[in-house]
Amino acid sequence: MKRRTLLLSLPFCAAPLGAQETYPARAVRIIAPQAPGGGVDLIGRIVADRLSRVVGQPFVIDNQAGAGGSIATQMAARAAPDGYTLMLGYVATHATNPAVRKVPYDAQRDFTPIAMIGGTPNLLVCRPSLPVSNLAEFVTYAKAQPDKVNYGTSGKGTLNHLVMEQFKNAAGFQSLSVPYRSIGQAFTDLIGGQVQAIFPGLAAGLQHVRAGNVRPLAVTGTRRHRLLPDVPTLKEAGYEHFEGVTWYGIVGPARLPPAVVRRLNEEVNRLLAQPDFRDQLSGEALDPMPMTPPQFGDYIAAEIRHWTEVARTNHITGD
Repeated sequence: MKRRTLLLSLPFCAAPLGAQETYPARAVRIIAPQAPGGGVDLIGRIVADRLSRVVGQPFVIDNQAGAGGSIATQMAARAAPDGYTLMLGYVATHATNPAVRKVPYDAQRDFTPIAMIGGTPNLLVCRPSLPVSNLAEFVTYAKAQPDKVNYGTSGKGTLNHLVMEQFKNAAGFQSLSVPYRSIGQAFTDLIGGQVQAIFPGLAAGLQHVRAGNVRPLAVTGTRRHRLLPDVPTLKEAGYEHFEGVTWYGIVGPARLPPAVVRRLNEEVNRLLAQPDFRDQLSGEALDPMPMTPPQFGDYIAAEIRHWTEVARTNHITGD
């Protein structure tokens, strides 16, 4: 009798495993914490399109803009942990926002790290009319005439604000921060002469460098970027702890099934190894950064610690 009961129960015991093995069995939603057309949205659509093709089920971008990404991030945190609602998290939602303001989620406890996609460095640029030709001259000029050097940001507590404050502190000069509603508006005033410098993401600054509207001085990251090989890193100039980048990755709600996480991580890392996919990312100035889920989780934790310390040291809050 016991043997018969055990045999009858085996198919039911195996059902959850079988369900995980067939994932995904229907469309998967990827929440993008930005309006259509922004960098997060564009990268999300590149990834979603390729995952749809290789997995055989639709991966659909759901744009949820507002509150600096907090609305979308809270929505993703509250989703069912079944693998059918994911999020394209990035440095703002999972590092700088938690570092500078109170957010309605825990960037680590409420999420499952799935797959890092890639990152792009920040690029320090100044007005071409400024009497400097390189980073050392910029620092010397800023120290000598602090009232003549102010810089634009895309808002208080954003990455480009934090990294510039970190650099000012490391280089030992003063400069007034001028917050704008977007980095595009900051560029308009930089070109118009209302501010003297900006420290945006490379993707935002590259077109202005190529057009001759701004002068590139340095990039963050561990090495020179292939798109601007003549621009040195801050590390080359003697400034440590500027390895950070604007990064993007896929996360899900906490307690996602391990088989779902493993499948998605493997598929994304396979894509990151393909030259044509890497070329697509390169169009957004993005460098692939393949990681395992634990490595991605450790990376997020380190980012939160770093930017929290930068914000604390420079008395920055986003409220």
